[in-house]
Amino acid sequence: MLDVCFRAVTHLVLFYENRLKDHHLVIPAVLQGLHALVSSLLLQLQPLSSRPGEGFQGRSLPQLDRHTVYSIITNVMRTREEELKGLGADFTFGFIQVMDGEKDPRNLLVAFQIVRDLILEGYVLGPFVEELFEVTSCYFPIDFTPPPNDPHCIQREDLIVSLRAVLASTPQFAEFLLPLLIEKMDSEMQSAKLDSLQTLSACCTIYGQKELQEFLPSLWSSLRREVFQTASERVEAEALAALHGLAACLSRSVLSSDTEDLLDSFLSGVLQDCRHHLCEPDMKLVWPSAKLLQAAAGASFRAGHRITSSVVPLLLEQYNQHLQSSQRRTILEMLLGFLELQQKWGHEDEEESALLCSQAPLCSVLFSALTDPSVQLQLVGIRALTVLGTAVLQALCPLRVAGPTRRLSPLLFLPRSMAAMEAAGSLAPIYPGAFTGRMVQRLAEELQSEREEEGRRSTHSLRARCLQALAAVSTHPGIVQETVPVLLQCLRQVPKGKAPRESSGACDVVAVCQSLQRVAVQCQRDAESCWYYHQTVVPCLLAVAVQAAMQENAHSPVGKLLLEEEVLTAMVPVVSAASAHLCPELAAQSVSQVVPLFLDGEVSFLPQDSFPCPFQPFQVSGGSQRRLVALLMAFVCSLPRNVPIPQQDRLLQELLALSCSCDCPFTATAAAKCFAGLVNKYPPGQQLDQLLETAVNRMEAGLAEGPLRTQALALLLWVTKALVLRYHPLSSRLTDKLLGLLGDPELGPAVADGFSLLMADSPDVLHKGCHADVRIMFRQRFFTDNVPKLVQGFHAAGPGVKANYLKGLSHVLNHLPRPVLVTELPTLLSLLLEALSCPDRVVQLSTLSCLQPLLLEAPHVMSLHVDTLVTKFLGLTSSPAMVRAPPAPFPAPLPPLLPYKPRVIRALAKPLDDMKRLVRKEAVVARGEWFLLGSPGR
Repeated sequence: MLDVCFRAVTHLVLFYENRLKDHHLVIPAVLQGLHALVSSLLLQLQPLSSRPGEGFQGRSLPQLDRHTVYSIITNVMRTREEELKGLGADFTFGFIQVMDGEKDPRNLLVAFQIVRDLILEGYVLGPFVEELFEVTSCYFPIDFTPPPNDPHCIQREDLIVSLRAVLASTPQFAEFLLPLLIEKMDSEMQSAKLDSLQTLSACCTIYGQKELQEFLPSLWSSLRREVFQTASERVEAEALAALHGLAACLSRSVLSSDTEDLLDSFLSGVLQDCRHHLCEPDMKLVWPSAKLLQAAAGASFRAGHRITSSVVPLLLEQYNQHLQSSQRRTILEMLLGFLELQQKWGHEDEEESALLCSQAPLCSVLFSALTDPSVQLQLVGIRALTVLGTAVLQALCPLRVAGPTRRLSPLLFLPRSMAAMEAAGSLAPIYPGAFTGRMVQRLAEELQSEREEEGRRSTHSLRARCLQALAAVSTHPGIVQETVPVLLQCLRQVPKGKAPRESSGACDVVAVCQSLQRVAVQCQRDAESCWYYHQTVVPCLLAVAVQAAMQENAHSPVGKLLLEEEVLTAMVPVVSAASAHLCPELAAQSVSQVVPLFLDGEVSFLPQDSFPCPFQPFQVSGGSQRRLVALLMAFVCSLPRNVPIPQQDRLLQELLALSCSCDCPFTATAAAKCFAGLVNKYPPGQQLDQLLETAVNRMEAGLAEGPLRTQALALLLWVTKALVLRYHPLSSRLTDKLLGLLGDPELGPAVADGFSLLMADSPDVLHKGCHADVRIMFRQRFFTDNVPKLVQGFHAAGPGVKANYLKGLSHVLNHLPRPVLVTELPTLLSLLLEALSCPDRVVQLSTLSCLQPLLLEAPHVMSLHVDTLVTKFLGLTSSPAMVRAPPAPFPAPLPPLLPYKPRVIRALAKPLDDMKRLVRKEAVVARGEWFLLGSPGR
């Protein structure tokens, strides 16, 4: 039976081949029949003509029929590759006949892909290489402008990329393509120049020395002209990229003893044409020459060594010959470019580094730049020093680089000191001797003098820079041991000095804490520094805070300052960063001291000599001492999960009681967060279940009635978040409790805002940086489990609390990953449109944030609701609560938007007179977009 089918197919193929020579009205049906046969597994290729396409006049066929021909060829190449390759070059010649004269862009995309497959899949081209090149290169460069509202959405760039992939697919095209590229580069059309340069760059990835040798002089001449004389930055950039590609291609060539080194001769020509421009007094062609040299030097280590060894000494000589700061800055910026190239190749073949011979004059030039009165020259010198010191250290003598490095010290005190601080931070681990001793001492003296004169100064900018500088250079263990005591001394000066003004004093302490936090993060890279920092800073912070809490009980103004929320909040990340990266053994040693401090008042490990009263933060009479629970939270919640916490159950009970009974919101929230952070890491089992049951009972009692309902709600939110993150079964029960509270007239708005807390990343607890148990895709799971309940609750709620459900929903949606949000939003679109009418400004803004990705990525869905969207958006433009004007027209299909154009333009005239400049600016942009709606090309 199978043999009969094969014979039938063979006869059909012969029949259809013969019919291709019939009247043109028959051809479409013949092609459809062939297409069906090609898709059949029974097709035998042997009966096909040895030259497919011979006698076939494809140009006379309609576009659709020609497209069918290309589809047939593509299908056959995919399913019968070996049989086609057996036809040899005849198949290639047949396809050339089929493609010759094709003009339709839809067909060209397919034809270009077929040509590329012919080349890359190893089909025999035989004597038809030039013919295949001619039949494709005739379209180069692409000159195509898609018609307005093209349903096929074929862009000019699509054709350019597809054709470039063909032209740059084989070195066999080189002898034909390179003259064509040179011709087009010399033309006046910018698009042709760009296309040619980009194609040349693509060809350089597959060409070798043999393909380029004959054309190198002409290519270099064209590239040089485009950089020296170009009026387009884009053409210049592509010319530099092509030069880089040429040098890289020549660098890859493997040389034999009797082969000419084309890279060396090519770079010699580049140096000959560019080097002398670096010495011209007017410096007109300095930058173009430097760009050309850097583009070639960046191609390989060999190219970089050849050019750098010739150019760097010349630039150093020119720097010393020019006395103007502006000229020196230009020369140093060029020099910086060559130093960055050395950074690219790292320490490869350091003994051959071109910088070794120039290290003395190079360091001398940098020293001169850093001492120059020109700020701009100093900034370039700082960048060059950073690159030199960090990238080519082992190739240079460290003692020579250390000289200019010490010049950074006075620059740290200048108003524009951020660049110097960044450089100091990069160089400090390599040259610690340049930053210890005198530099740290001078910074400490400036801080002391600044504090002594603060009563007469109106600004603390110098003090802030000194604090930032101390933190910036603390990137080496030796430096950390000098800078940390200075920073801690600044912290101790507040309680020892006179009572500062409340605002300036708090800002000073916060600035010190910010610098300490930066040092803590930098110390995390080194275990020794991390432990030194922890055992030095954490006890000091606790001692200062405990002392302040006791002074506050005696009504000391300094004690009140250090117990402010702003100050304690700044101390939290310091303690957290100092504890999160401790090894388990050292962390266990530290926690055995800190926890007894809070539970039993054990102050023996603190550096303070004596305290006026016991430290009992969990006692009813604890008063302001309770506020220091925030520091306990920062410490215990940042420890690794495998570190045992002494008296953990007792600590949890104390935290639970404090979070539900304290009338200070800051303290109650800190206790709740600490409790939640410990619960998140607590091992599963009966003990955890009993603890959570106790906590739920306390929360329900607190939420029922009384003045502390807000504190109970905060505990509920944080415990719910802790359990949601670890997928604990109790999390659904607590979430249902929150959903029920959305209808509470008093707590409903706060509960709605709490959904943002549940979904967002917390900065101080319950995140991966503090080793919390955070499961992947917890947000998607929360969405799946609870959004249907939110929607159901919204429909069942009374008019006074509906906004709470909308706000909670918008918070959940705003924290979903973007792909998930775009997928789920269409089902909730009607509810979100209703949310735009909510009087709550937070709900409006959150809803707009949810709608934005849908407007951009699913315009066809949104086009069904154009009338509602336009009406809602225009209503928001006149809302006094909204700040921004509505966005420009969303990318919905054009016809649905056009009827609204006059209405929107009239409505947007009103915000043009708004009192707020930002509103007027956005209104102008939006109105302009709507004016252009429907114009050609829009």
